[in-house]
Amino acid sequence: MAFALSGLQRRVDAATQTNSRDKGKAMGVVIRLDERRDAKHARRKVSRGGAHVELFFDLGDPFSYLAAERADRAFGTMTWTPATGAGPHPHALLTDPAARQTVRRRAEERAAELRMPLVWPERFPNAVPLAMRAASLAVEQGRAAAFALAAGRLAYCGGFDLDEPEILAEAAAASGVGFDECLAAAGDPARDAAISDAGRRLQAAGADRLPALRVGRALFWGEERIPEAAAAARSLAG
Repeated sequence: MAFALSGLQRRVDAATQTNSRDKGKAMGVVIRLDERRDAKHARRKVSRGGAHVELFFDLGDPFSYLAAERADRAFGTMTWTPATGAGPHPHALLTDPAARQTVRRRAEERAAELRMPLVWPERFPNAVPLAMRAASLAVEQGRAAAFALAAGRLAYCGGFDLDEPEILAEAAAASGVGFDECLAAAGDPARDAAISDAGRRLQAAGADRLPALRVGRALFWGEERIPEAAAAARSLAG
């Protein structure tokens, strides 16, 4: 994607002068008691030196959104890794209406099961490379969880386009990521290689979709496998 940093800067400067943006959507957090119990147990175990847990996510993927907050509750210490290319190729979803509809239906059904809000961003299923670059910066600053959760809520609770500069600015502010640094990271295509490499490594390991959780040496892909991954973490910690 062609990207003019100066143009983005001008748009962000204009956006940040207005503090009355109407979100129009409520953003709720769903708490499942069974997962909350698992979360407490897993956090105790991880804090005692349990298995390393890594979550691979794509901010443009609705299933990563459905997994993020639940995974954050389930594991006390977790590495967040932005990754692309391990799920259905964005081009296929853009050019195949049937494939796009299938993904939408599956996500909507799963959101209903989890009692989570799901609002489709206008540009779905377009990729969000600028937001993913910003997420890689958040990882470096130790703010990955806060940034990913804020971005997921903006995209799938509010229906906003994460590659819009004012939306990136809101995610950065909510997560404590430096604004100027976020802007620079979003305009740095050199960050794309590591994000794509993470997805290729997942594919090579057998994962065919995101999100994916690595617990020790075991890999679990698909948001529905969070309880299974949490059980594996407890087992290894025990």
